Amino acid sequence: MRVMQITEPGGPHVLRPADLPVPEPGPGQVQISVVAAGVNRADLLQRAGLYPPPPGAPTWPGLEVSGVVSGVGPVRDDGSPRWAVGDRVCALLPGGGYAERVVADAALVLAVPPGLDLVDAAGLPEAIATIGSNLRAAHLADGETLLVRGGSGGIGSIAVQLGRALGHRVLATAGGPERVARVRELGADVVLDHRRDDLVEQVRAATDGRGVDVLLDVLGAAGLADNLAMLADDGRLVVLGLQRGARASIDLGLLLARRLSVAGTSLRSRPADQKAAIMADVRDRLWPLVADGRVRPVVHARLPLDQAAQAHLLLDSGDVFGKLLLLP
Repeated sequence: MRVMQITEPGGPHVLRPADLPVPEPGPGQVQISVVAAGVNRADLLQRAGLYPPPPGAPTWPGLEVSGVVSGVGPVRDDGSPRWAVGDRVCALLPGGGYAERVVADAALVLAVPPGLDLVDAAGLPEAIATIGSNLRAAHLADGETLLVRGGSGGIGSIAVQLGRALGHRVLATAGGPERVARVRELGADVVLDHRRDDLVEQVRAATDGRGVDVLLDVLGAAGLADNLAMLADDGRLVVLGLQRGARASIDLGLLLARRLSVAGTSLRSRPADQKAAIMADVRDRLWPLVADGRVRPVVHARLPLDQAAQAHLLLDSGDVFGKLLLLP
């Protein structure tokens, strides 16, 4: 089968096609004939040598795919969903999605609803599992307000839709008037231009001076001070990414005085049972929102698998709205 390997740590040019044996499904696994693979910032980090795959995972990138089940391993009696050859699915992976075939844990596979394009479904598993688990971790309750920093990204575009579908007031940020308008079309109640230097004041004005209850952030260190200032009392900041740095100082007195919380989470490195529990929650609570059309993948472009390097360059440019997909 064709894969896009990382020949050595480095820039996009180190992604090269290779022919490797087709993986066979083991106990509790399914083999998927891939129609599309999602491109994530974690892939860029792995390519650069900064985010190694977990033990036992393929060495080439790709954390999510969609396709058709082409093989089923021995059934594992642990309550995992049962799949059959020919099922239309998408799946969360520890790596290896940039390929014509993958094997996936049956517990991390989702059925693609009839009304959802099978190719575009590749843009959902990583984002919806990340957002779903983090909203759980943040204890976002009925009547509370959510702020999504980076509402035009692959994660942010799903977070905006999920927040609205779950009945919350959603604020989001985006860069420039055009992207602000497009994020508003996704259903955000308020979209703010983060290129302006008064973002904290914008959020305060949009919440009658109160701030937001939960803030999902992909920036990391560079956004920390502003993020804390935008929280309401008892607010929760959840850090999903470190696009603008990993180290920053924090005023613990502010956290104590206003009862603020800061959490950092990841998905790829979690134990298998935790991932299975997250996907079971997605399947039961959030996937019906996909099935009825309230949440949809936002796809910027579909590129051939051999153009993985171009996809990485495009994602790194900051011009992508939503997700990039690679097609074998």
